[in-house]
Amino acid sequence: MKKASLFLFAFLLFRIGYSQTNPMMKLFPEGTKLHGNIPYMQDTLKKHLLDIYLPPNAKGNVPLVIWVHGGGWLSNDKYADMGYMKETIAEIINQGYALASIDYRFSTQATFPAQMLDCNASISYLYDNASKYGFDTDRFALMGFSAGGHLASMLGLTNNQKVNEFFVPGTSKDFQFKAVVDFYGPADLTLFPGAIDAKSPEGLLIGAAPLDRPDLAKMASPVSFVDEKDPPFLIIHGEKDDLVSPRQSHLLNAWLKVKGVPTDMIVVPGAPHFGSMFDAPEIRERVFAFLKEHLK
Repeated sequence: MKKASLFLFAFLLFRIGYSQTNPMMKLFPEGTKLHGNIPYMQDTLKKHLLDIYLPPNAKGNVPLVIWVHGGGWLSNDKYADMGYMKETIAEIINQGYALASIDYRFSTQATFPAQMLDCNASISYLYDNASKYGFDTDRFALMGFSAGGHLASMLGLTNNQKVNEFFVPGTSKDFQFKAVVDFYGPADLTLFPGAIDAKSPEGLLIGAAPLDRPDLAKMASPVSFVDEKDPPFLIIHGEKDDLVSPRQSHLLNAWLKVKGVPTDMIVVPGAPHFGSMFDAPEIRERVFAFLKEHLK
């Protein structure tokens, strides 16, 4: 009993310490409602938090865009990528979508599939609590950047297969995705120049050099899970990306086409791995036309 009381006290302190502290709120339209630092695993791990942003004056249940941050699977947090995508996140709210940004454990804390366990657990929480926040569970979309693009693709592509290793036991598997927006995410871990190096970001992710453990690399590569039941994809990649080759996105796009999955790819002329070039009006127009078509 005493131990339970101490745990409850620690948990409350955790909630107070982290509640509603959000450096990105200034980027969102006035009236956006924040539910910040929600512990989706009901524990005190900082990497098991998510933020929910709701459009002001929402009527009825709204579609949800799930934001998955980048950082090589070993850095950044749920606020990452928002700073250079200011107009996009504002437009998500202005278009009447909710946005949920999730954290997940770094590869330096736990190797793959820990990141998939965390992401799926966070989405299970959003699905199970949809009525509380006003989400339409039939209109979930994923949007990820770099390593987050990889995870968003993995989530979207494995969803219909319900891979047990990617789910925390006892969490919901009932959710589905209507669309995936993948910004320059890796598609095949063996294609990286660092695939021979266990200390490369992709090596740290799986705990071995991908070319030494192609079995682990295959399990962590989106192209391994493409089938005809996958949701539609919009893939966006910079022409001059020197961290994740555009060939990664070309490969994923080609596999989706082979399987008959609706897919479109945008190569941004002159663009590097990330930055405000991906927030340009012509890119936003394509992104929101895609979301409108599949979340209608």
